[in-house]
Amino acid sequence: MKHYAGLDVSVKETSVCIVDENGQLCRERKVVSHPDDLVAMLSDPAFSLERVGVEAGPLSQWLFEGLAKAGFPVFCIETRHTKAFLDALQQNKSDRNDARGIAHMMRVGLFKDVHVKTLTSQKRRALLTARSLLQEKAIDLENEMRGLLRNFGLKVGKVSGGTFERRILELVEHDTELAEIMEPLLAARRKLREGLAKLEKRVLAEAKQDEVCKRLMTVPGVGPIVSLAYVSTIDIPSRFRHSRSVGAILGLTPVLKQSGEMSRVGHVSLRGDAMMRRLLYEAAQSMMTRVVKWCWLKAWAMNIAKRHGSKKAKVALARRLAVVMHRMWVDGTEFRWTREDTVSTAAA
Repeated sequence: MKHYAGLDVSVKETSVCIVDENGQLCRERKVVSHPDDLVAMLSDPAFSLERVGVEAGPLSQWLFEGLAKAGFPVFCIETRHTKAFLDALQQNKSDRNDARGIAHMMRVGLFKDVHVKTLTSQKRRALLTARSLLQEKAIDLENEMRGLLRNFGLKVGKVSGGTFERRILELVEHDTELAEIMEPLLAARRKLREGLAKLEKRVLAEAKQDEVCKRLMTVPGVGPIVSLAYVSTIDIPSRFRHSRSVGAILGLTPVLKQSGEMSRVGHVSLRGDAMMRRLLYEAAQSMMTRVVKWCWLKAWAMNIAKRHGSKKAKVALARRLAVVMHRMWVDGTEFRWTREDTVSTAAA
C-alpha cells in the first residue's frame, strides 16, 4: 500500500503526518526540525512513501536537500496554494492539522511544487542579500546623522561617500558635545562601509569567474550584481520551456481579471523574487538614462515611453531584459546591438 507524508515545519519542531492511499491516518508525531531526525522517522519499513510534502519556508531548502539525499520522494510546495487548500479543508489551524492537510495534498496530488535552488545559487543569493543589507544600513545611518545635525542648523548637503565623514567632522568641529555624539555613529558607518566593500569585491570576483555572468554583462545596463543575481535566481534555465515565462515568474507581467463579459488588465503582479525585480528595474533605468550607445532594445523602450510614460517603459524593459537574458543563457550568445545582427545570426 502507498503512503503519503506531510511535514509542517517550525523552527524547533516539525509535525509529521503519514496517511495511506485511502486517506486513513497511519502515524502522527513531532520530531526535531533536522534532516537526520526526519529521515529516522520516515525510514520505518512499514511505510512505502510515494510522496513527502514540505511547505516552502526558511528551513525548507535545508530539509529538502537532506530528505532528497536520503532517497525520499520529497516535494517543496508553494505557500499560497497550501494556504488555500488548508483554509478550505480545516476550521481550526494548528501544526497537527496543517501536517494532516499537507499529507492529504500529497495523496490527491493537488499541489504545486516549487524549484529548490542548488547550493551554489543559495550561497550566491546569501552573498547578494548580505551586501544589500549592509548597503541599506549604511545609508540609513547616514540619513539619521543628517537628520540629527539638521536640528541644530547644520546641513550636510550633497557629498560623495568618500567625503561624507570629513564633512560631518567639519560641521561638528566647534561643538564638543555633538562631536562626541557623531564619533560612534561615524565609527559604525565606517565598519559598515568596510564590510560592504569586501562583499562587493566578492560579488565582482564571482561574476568574473562565471562564464554565464560574463555573457550577460554584455547587455547594456547589466553589471556584476544584476548578472550574478539573475543567475542565482533562475538557477537552472532549462526549467523554463519558454523564455517569456521568466517575466511572469518574476512578477513583471500584468494581472488579468476576467469574469463573464468583464475583462480588465491590471498592474504587474509583483509576485516572485522582489530583489531580482528591483535589480532588473534599475538595469532598465540605467539603459534608458545612462547608457549613451543606442541599441534596438533601448529604442524599443523609448518608443513605449513616448506613448505610455517612462515608468511603464522601464517596467516593460525590465521584463524584456529578463526574457532576453534567459535566451542569451540558453543559446550561449552575447547581446546583439542591432536587429540585423539578430536576423543574420538566426539565418545562419
